[in-house]
This record gives sequence, C-alpha cells and structure tokens, in this order.
Amino acid sequence: MLVAWKYKERNTLIQRLDPRARWIFLLAFTFSIIKFWDIRFLLFFFVISFSHYLLCKLTWKETRRIWTFVLILVVVIIGINAILTGRGGPGEVLSGDKHIVWQVEWTVPWVGWNIRPNITVEKLVFAATQMVRMLSITTLFIPLAFTFNPNQYGVTFRGLGLPDKLAVSMDLAFRFVPTLGRDFSTTLDSQRARGYEIEKLEGGLIAQIRKMAPLIVPVTINAIVGGEDIVNAMDLRCFGLRKRTWIQKLEYKSRDYVLIGLSLLLYAGSTFIDLGLKLGDFWMPAWATGLFGF
Repeated sequence: MLVAWKYKERNTLIQRLDPRARWIFLLAFTFSIIKFWDIRFLLFFFVISFSHYLLCKLTWKETRRIWTFVLILVVVIIGINAILTGRGGPGEVLSGDKHIVWQVEWTVPWVGWNIRPNITVEKLVFAATQMVRMLSITTLFIPLAFTFNPNQYGVTFRGLGLPDKLAVSMDLAFRFVPTLGRDFSTTLDSQRARGYEIEKLEGGLIAQIRKMAPLIVPVTINAIVGGEDIVNAMDLRCFGLRKRTWIQKLEYKSRDYVLIGLSLLLYAGSTFIDLGLKLGDFWMPAWATGLFGF
C-alpha cells in the first residue's frame, strides 16, 4: 500500500489555499530567485520564504530531522565548496581582483602537481550568498510535505495542465520515498525479531555493505513487486485509454486568484530587474574587504 508524508490538517491560511495556487507560487518564487546573485535581493526572498514557513505553523519536533539534514548540506557541502573553490557561481568570484585571506601551496606526491587552495573575501561573500539562496528555496519547500493533502496530489497536477499519465506519475513519485521508508522500517523490525542486530555490524566498508543485504534485498524486491502491482492494477482499469475523471474537484477562490496574481507579479518584476535594469549580479560590498584589513 502506498503511504505519504506526515500530513496533518492544521486549518491554516496556507492549507486553505487551492493546491494549484500554491504550486504556481512555489514555481514562480523558485524561478524568480535563481535570477539573482545579489545577496540584498536574496535576503528579500528569504524574508518571504520564512514568512511562508511561519504561516504553516509547523513545530520544531516535526521538522527537526529535515532541518538538520538541510543545514548540514548547506553549511558543510555548499559552504565549504564555495569557500575553497568558488565554483558554481558567477565569474566575478574567480576573476578580477582577489583579496586573499588564506592560501597554502601543496604538491601532490608522485605526480608533482602544485595546488594552491585559497580563501578570498570574494569567496566568503559568495558562500554567504549561496547559503541564503539555498535556504530561501528549502525553507519554502520544507512545509510542502507536511501541509499538502496527499489525496490531492494527482488532481492538483492534472489541474495544472499535465496529462493524466504524468499527473499520476507525479502522485506516485511523491509517495515513493515515504513508502520506501515504511518498507525499510518494517523489514528492519522483522530482521531484528529474528536476531539480526544492525548496531553490531563490524568490518570494513565493503563488509558492512555486504552484511546489509538482509535489509537492502527485501526492500528492493518489494519495491519492484509493488511497482508491478500498480502497473497491473492500472492496466486492468484501462488507464490511459480515455480521459480520466477525479473524485475531488478543485475550485479557485478569491484568495487563490490574489496569490496567483502576486506570484506572476513577483516573477515579472524579477525578470524586469534582471533583464531590463541589469541588476542582481554578484554584489561585493566594500565593507567586506575592510573587515580583513584590505
């Protein structure tokens, strides 16, 4: 049986919105924010994203694990990559004047390559910019799993203009990870009941992966069999031969039109600022170099 994320009815303003309007807002916000590298504009988007998060009225207990993963990903991976390499951003980070804060020269043994990793003020500013950018997007999407009614997955994507097959595929995709997690938890409990102790795995990395077979193999096979069952059930119902009908019917209300209008206005304004006014490129504040004595 397919399961979904931990949805809970909260009777908030966000949940009273039409799910199609919410997706239009999410997409418009995402496509707007990726136009900018200026941290001043990104902070504006972060305020909007965080305000949306507060309106969802989620508790720290519900989102603690997700926030832990997001913060580790953003701070460690994106932060370190941006500071040490500066890759993945605008060319101004690696070209032009560089204010070096730290640099070391290292020769790779046997090959004799000289590597000079360094940290510059430009890279530090870029790291902060990238973190704000990623946190703005993740903060906006984190509440989706907890506030989006799983019974409306398919009809929402169909209402956005996607074909029936693609709408159902999106529905199944949203349910895949929680279903896989449920199957893994069930398999782990079953193996523990048979004396399998995952906490006492010993040996190297390869040996530990090999010993995980009693968990990985059943979960993988069950996922494949479950997928085949879904395909057979849809074939028996002649899915795809005619236009599908949906049990639920979505209707826009005044607040939904307001949100859609604001979303389109946000995207249009961002496009005009980016292409028309040529603003939003990487911004290097003068005071940042002053902090390090340049």
